[in-house]
Amino acid sequence: MKTADFVKCRDFPCLDVRKESYHVPRLEIDLARVSILLISEAAPEKPCDYYYAGPEALFAQTTLLAFQEAGAKVNSIQDILDLGVYLTTAVKCGKTGYGLATPTIEHCSHLLERELALFPNVRVYLLMGDVAIKAVNTIAKRNHEPRVIPAGSTYKIRGGEFTFRGARALPSYVQAGPAFFVEKSKRKMIAEDIGKALMSADSKF
Repeated sequence: MKTADFVKCRDFPCLDVRKESYHVPRLEIDLARVSILLISEAAPEKPCDYYYAGPEALFAQTTLLAFQEAGAKVNSIQDILDLGVYLTTAVKCGKTGYGLATPTIEHCSHLLERELALFPNVRVYLLMGDVAIKAVNTIAKRNHEPRVIPAGSTYKIRGGEFTFRGARALPSYVQAGPAFFVEKSKRKMIAEDIGKALMSADSKF
């Protein structure tokens, strides 16, 4: 089943994104085998850098490094998928600037909610960065559910125990793209959080 067949933006109302870089995963996947959903910030500016665009894609390269640093024996995105991990973004288009406006995150959270609902056996949500955290909190608020991740700096709250719809929710930092190479301290925390997710989901890594 391809998630892109069920998750589609039809009007593209957001003003701070590149709609030409809109992307929802189109890979064939057994939705029931996914136990970890990793949600990063936004699609890359260039479609060739998306998670599933091939081994030279920037998102694929940095994510693969992050999983290897977490101790996972993986050499490709397919290896990560085989661990039961599905990779997606909170915002489905690339950014035009550094940040993303609240209305953009809110609008795309409807797409993300439909996407997340396709996976019946998720045990862990890896929320990679503030946009992913805000998107999931927005989904919860819209459905009159408790706030998933409390306000505060990620390094202060990431050790807490949080849940979303019966699964563990782990706040972390963005692992996709050039930001991954900026701070070694964040890379260490990203690796720790991915390791926690794999352990919580009983992935054979």
